[in-house]
Formats: sequence, C-alpha cells, structure tokens
Amino acid sequence: MKERTVYYSDLLNDDFAGTNINTKELPADYQYFSKNPVRRGFACAFYHAAGPLVWLLQKIVYGEKVIGREKLKPYRKEGFFLYGNHTRAMGDAYCPSLLAWPKKAYIVASMDCFSIPGTRRIVEDLGGIPLPGSAKGFKNFSQAMRRHSELCHIVTLYPEAHIWLHYTGIRPFKSPAFHYPAETGKPVFTFTTTWHKRKLLPGSRTIVYVDGPFIPDMDLPMDKRKEALRNQALSAMENSAKNSTYEKIHYVYRPKEEAET
Repeated sequence: MKERTVYYSDLLNDDFAGTNINTKELPADYQYFSKNPVRRGFACAFYHAAGPLVWLLQKIVYGEKVIGREKLKPYRKEGFFLYGNHTRAMGDAYCPSLLAWPKKAYIVASMDCFSIPGTRRIVEDLGGIPLPGSAKGFKNFSQAMRRHSELCHIVTLYPEAHIWLHYTGIRPFKSPAFHYPAETGKPVFTFTTTWHKRKLLPGSRTIVYVDGPFIPDMDLPMDKRKEALRNQALSAMENSAKNSTYEKIHYVYRPKEEAET
C-alpha cells in the first residue's frame, strides 16, 4: 500500500526531514571532549539512565526488532564504526544506542541536531558529535575522531547524510565517509532499517539488520582502502534493504527543471 508520493531530483542532496531548524555555526575551537570530570560523570550516568527509556520508545513507536546484533559483541572492547541508512529522525538517533549497549554510541550529526534551543547539552551528553562547516573546524573534528578511535569508542555515521523518511532503498554515498576506519584500521559494521506493515496495530514497524565486520585492508593505498570499505558497506546495506515489505512513502524521480515549472 502506497500512502504518499514524494518527488526528488537529487539522490545525494535532497533532504526531506522537514525540520526547518535555524542552524547555528559550530565554533572552530569547539571542545569535543569535556575536561570537567563532573560533566563527564553526569553524561555517563544520564546516558545509561536513558537506555531503558530509549529501548521502550523504539519498541512502542517502531515495534523495532534487531537481527544480527550478536555480531557486534566480539568487537565492543576495541571499538568500531557503525554505518546506517537515514530514514528516521528520532529513531535513527536512538537505534545506535541499542546496538552498542552497554557501551555508549557516539553519533556524528549535523549542526541542526545541536541548534534547537535548550537541547545542545542533552544531545552532547547522549553522544552527539557535531559536524563542522568550516575547514578549520574540520581539522578539530578529525582530531576528535582519531581520539574516539584511540579510546575504543563506538562511532556512528549516516553516509547518506540527509533524511528520507521511510525510504526503503539505499541512496548512493561516497568513499570519503569511510576515511576514519580506513585510517585507524577499526572494523566497520552496517545497520539497515527496513520497513514493514504492523500485524495488529496501524502503521509501520522496523526491523534492523546488522552486517559485518568489514575490516580495512591496511595493505591497500588509502583511497583504495576507503573505496573497498564503501563497496562492502553499500553492498551489505542494499542486500538487507531488500527485506522491506511496506512502502509508506513512494519516492519518484523528477528533474529539477520540471519541479520548478
């Protein structure tokens, strides 16, 4: 059953999140790791206290089920990178936490997520890593990403970048998104959200498929290493996405010049 049709003209850059947030700039000297032990202690306690609530929300809102989570267990101590498709707003913010639990899941996110008044500290404490918009800020960000790897953290990226709500396919993404696992040698896992009709209740539910690990081949040149990881991740996500059985929103390509007429 197709409930709504959405037209797109650019697979890489169109965004259908519909948040309309007044995005703020990230300071170039943004402090990714708090030096305040009280703040760090509070963030840890807050994150783990929120865990059961996150699980409950995912179950109630999405009826979520995860297949393949056991693949992550042998790699939790050393840390890894998670790559997922971007088809939800809040659901995609919570899912990595369920996959990483009891460790903390850090999530690379646009500044939109940090620009809502009164929520920046909460997003930071729950593991948000803001993505900068300047070259100087990006240098600081790269140092932080390397530090996360050194600390054996679990870091999540959404390589499609933009949200397409309820999209059942996988949009193309580029190999630079895999720079940090390629640089550090950390394993890569993918998690693919698929959409299904609820059996008893109205609406849709999600099943998330975990695939991997994909281990960087450190004998390859950097560009080839990133490309190999990208190809493995894309193939796994495309295969898992085929498990979707319900299309709530039907996306149709329409050239930009047609949309403007």
